Amino acid sequence: MRANYRMQRLFVPHALAAGAEFDADKGQSHYLTHVLRMVQGGELLVFNGRDGEWRATIAVVGKKAVRIAVETQERPQQPTPDLVYAFAPLKVGRLDYLVQKAVEMGAGVLQPVITQHTQAPKVPLEKFEANVIEAAEQCGVLAVPAVRPPVKLDRLLGDWELGRRLIFCDEDAATNNPLPALQSIEERKLGLLIGPEGGFSDEERRMLRALPFVTAIPLGPRILRADTAAVAALALMQATIGDW
Repeated sequence: MRANYRMQRLFVPHALAAGAEFDADKGQSHYLTHVLRMVQGGELLVFNGRDGEWRATIAVVGKKAVRIAVETQERPQQPTPDLVYAFAPLKVGRLDYLVQKAVEMGAGVLQPVITQHTQAPKVPLEKFEANVIEAAEQCGVLAVPAVRPPVKLDRLLGDWELGRRLIFCDEDAATNNPLPALQSIEERKLGLLIGPEGGFSDEERRMLRALPFVTAIPLGPRILRADTAAVAALALMQATIGDW
C-alpha cells in the first residue's frame, strides 16, 4: 500500500493499536497546534517504526499537550532495509542533507566512520536521529533506520559482518564506469562506504582494496563532493543490485 502524502505524518515512541491514546511531546504539540493550526478532531498519521502506520485524531488540545487517539491501521510495518550506510561525517549543513537522503534512498543503518581526513570528527548523534525521523515523516518511510555511534575505519573493517559486501567509492579507480563492478556482486547483504571531503588517504585505500569483502567502484569522470557522491552511489547501488 502506498503512503498517503496528503495527511500530516508524526513519528511517536508509543505502542500503536486501535483505541490507544497518548500525549504528544511538547515540541510536537506546539507544531500541531501553532504551526499546522490543527484542532480537536483533526486527522493525522502516526508511526513508531515497529507497529506500522495508523490513522489517528486529535482527541484533546490541552494547555500542556495534545492528546492523540489511535483509530485504524493504514499500512502494516515494513522490514528495515538491509543496507549499511557508512560515511565520514561532513560539515553540519551538508551532513544534514547526506543523512536525510540516505533515509529516503533506503539505508537501514547509518554508521559514522572516522577516517584520516575526516574534518568533522564530533558526531551529533541526537541531531542525526532528528534528521532521520524528519526524513521518515516527510517521505512515507515506516522502517526508521538505526543510527550507530561513530567508529574508526580500522574498527569498522575489523568488525565487518561476515557475508556482507562493502562497496566503497574510489576516486583513483582505473575506469569511470561503476556498472561492471556492481553487476559482478553476488551478495545481497550490502554496505556502502563514503569517504570524507578530502577523500581516503593512500594508506586507507590500500587497506580497503586488500580486503576480500570490499569492492571499489568509480563514480564517473567528474569530481563529486562527498554529499553528492553519497546520493550518486546510493542510486547506482539501488538501481543495479538493490531494491529498485
